[in-house]
Amino acid sequence: MNNNVVVSLLSRDEWERLRDIRLRALKENPEAFGADFNEVQKWSKDGWLKDFEKEDYLVASIEGVDVGMLYIEVLNGDHGATCWIGSCWVNPDFRHNGALRALFSYTDKNAVERGWVKQGLGVWVDNTIAIEAYKKIGFIPMGEPQESTRKPGLYYQRMIREALV
Repeated sequence: MNNNVVVSLLSRDEWERLRDIRLRALKENPEAFGADFNEVQKWSKDGWLKDFEKEDYLVASIEGVDVGMLYIEVLNGDHGATCWIGSCWVNPDFRHNGALRALFSYTDKNAVERGWVKQGLGVWVDNTIAIEAYKKIGFIPMGEPQESTRKPGLYYQRMIREALV
């Protein structure tokens, strides 16, 4: 495990940094997301900036290279969630270096202040690697798998985690 993982909360001024890692995630692991690379790559600067109005974006870096990301939207969600985690991804070349754990350690440290205390997320039921990784950091499956509205025929599992505050 690499202890030199740095997590940053991106500002609107860093929208290009978000765009670059998000597009890399969609290109390298399209099967993990509901969004489509070809659609997202067409977004304008204003489209990227609009997302910052409702979501916070975290990026994990190792030695100056962005290797992981997630967004957090504060909301009243399923199973009592106070926020929803989306677009969670770690570059396969950097997995097992602590990036995912660092991202969630950051959420834990800021949970009370930012409303991230009870975290929910959805993961495709066939993405067993992600499900196991989420379980290791405290997420538990909740409810039955749900069919995707974005990708009919595919199912996702909701998972919930209490921040370690």
